[in-house]
Amino acid sequence: MTVLEPRPGVLLRVLPPSLYAGRASKVVERSMLAYSRMWLVFVSGVFEPLFYLLAFQVGFGRLVDDVVGPGGQPMSYVAFVAPALLASSAMNGAVLDSTYNVFFKFRYAKTYDAMLATPIGPLDVALGEISWCVLRGGLYAVAFFAVMLGMGLVTSAWAVLLVPVALLIAFAFAAVGMTCATFLRSPSQFDYIQLAVMPMFLFSTTFYPLTVYPAALRVVVQCFPLYHGIELMRKLSVGVFDVAMLGHLAYLLALAALGLWGVSRRLSRLLLS
Repeated sequence: MTVLEPRPGVLLRVLPPSLYAGRASKVVERSMLAYSRMWLVFVSGVFEPLFYLLAFQVGFGRLVDDVVGPGGQPMSYVAFVAPALLASSAMNGAVLDSTYNVFFKFRYAKTYDAMLATPIGPLDVALGEISWCVLRGGLYAVAFFAVMLGMGLVTSAWAVLLVPVALLIAFAFAAVGMTCATFLRSPSQFDYIQLAVMPMFLFSTTFYPLTVYPAALRVVVQCFPLYHGIELMRKLSVGVFDVAMLGHLAYLLALAALGLWGVSRRLSRLLLS
């Protein structure tokens, strides 16, 4: 800790930049101002869930009979898929914002170098960028939930918790995605991000239950972060509770904490060295 004495009788203590926390709102404010002229981006994100659910309602929903949902109760295929699509939407939005945008700010625009010339520290940058991803994901989650409600896919009062869970999923993936973005050297390496995200979207029980997999593959699928978000949302959507939900929640919380720690350490190392 450094002690400065700007004038006689006054002591000013300055913390190491890596410990700054409390100015993350300024990073969020910057993102809001940057996107204020691109509001059509948010409108497109609102229509995405509508197109998805309509496609399943009109198309796949008529080809597939009722399926067995959480707790063994039958439910329509659209109602089975809808919570999974909400979780996937939270993941995709968070990964997009925390990788592509962060990479270009970090490597080309040098936005974070300019921020660190102010009282903002690396932890503030990490919290601010992740908070913006969560805020944007929250808008999409509310829109998605409203579409589900309008289509009659909400059958339990507990389904209102889908939005907070979507925020947690967005936070966890944004933190991990931002950490990964600090390791990328060129835009071509974004293919590695898609190589991780696409299998999770397709195989994390998004479109079918875990029981369709052989026993060995079930263990692999249960390691996917998105699987835990989908299972948590699917059970909340019908008001079914069990002990396994605590494990799903703990997994996402641990992932969020690990990602936040990782990105703050990476930014401190890369921007302050």
